Amino acid sequence: MLDGAQYGTYTLRGASVRGDSARYRGEPRRDALLTARFGSGVGALVLVAVASGARASESAHLAATGACRSIGEAVGRSHARLSDDIRAGRRGDLKSGLRRLTDRSYGKLRAQAGDLGLEPEEYTASLRCLLLSADPQCRTRVFFGVGGGGLFRLRDGAWQDIEPLAPETEAVGEPVVGFGSVPAESPEGDRLTMDLGITTGPSPYVESRPPPTEPFRFRASVARPGDTLLLCSGGLAEPLRGEAALADELAERWASADPPGLAEYLADIRLRVKGYADDRTAVAVWEA
Repeated sequence: MLDGAQYGTYTLRGASVRGDSARYRGEPRRDALLTARFGSGVGALVLVAVASGARASESAHLAATGACRSIGEAVGRSHARLSDDIRAGRRGDLKSGLRRLTDRSYGKLRAQAGDLGLEPEEYTASLRCLLLSADPQCRTRVFFGVGGGGLFRLRDGAWQDIEPLAPETEAVGEPVVGFGSVPAESPEGDRLTMDLGITTGPSPYVESRPPPTEPFRFRASVARPGDTLLLCSGGLAEPLRGEAALADELAERWASADPPGLAEYLADIRLRVKGYADDRTAVAVWEA
C-alpha cells in the first residue's frame, strides 16, 4: 500500500509492504495501513492508523485490517470534537477520549474473535495512530495507540526516539506537549502543557469498554519547521533501533527540505537489513 498527501504545513507519506519472510512463505501481509481525512477546511482532521496482527496467527491480517477500520469509524464519528480539542490544546480531553475510542475498537476485535471461534489473543493487533490537523496555524501532532512499534523524530539531521513510556499508574503523569500551552520547554525542546491535576468529566466521545491488555500510550508534540515525524510498525522500528547504518541512511536520504515522491519513499521504506525480514509499515510527516 502506498499513499501521500499535503495539508496545511506538512506533507505525508505512507507505505505498507510485505516482508521477505512472508514473501518466502507465501503468507499475507500481517500489517495494515489506513489513511483518512474527515471534514474540510481548517477544521479537517487527518487520521493515520498502523496495525500489526499477532505473529503466528492465520487471521493476523484480518485482525490488523479490522483494527484500522474500527478506529477509523470511531474517529470519524468524533472528528469534529477531536479537531477542536487538538487546536485548543485540551490534552486531558484528548487523552481520555482517544483511550475510550481505542478501548472500543479492541472491544470490537474481541467480539469478532468470539464470532470466529478464536481466543482474543489469536485475533488481535497492535494499533498505533497519528491525528493531524489541517489547520496551518496548528502544529500539534497527536500520537496514541497500544502495542509495539516505533515513534521517531528526525530533527537537525539526528533521529530521536520519542516513543512514550508505558504508564505505571493512572495517576497524573509527566507534562507533555500541547498546542496553545504555556511557553515552557522540555529537555527535548518541546513546549509543555501544565498539568494542574484537575479531574476531568466523562468523555464526550463514546461509552467505555474493557481496556486492552497492553497499556495505552499517548503523546502530543509540537512540530518545528524541518522536522520529520515517523510512525512505524515493529518491522521498521526494530532495525532502526538496532542498526545504526539504516538510521543514518534514512537520515541522509530525508535530509532534503523537499519530501521524497511516492516511488522514492517506497524504495526508502524497503531498504533491506540483514536479520530483519518482517512486514514494514511506516508513515512519515515532513514539516514545511
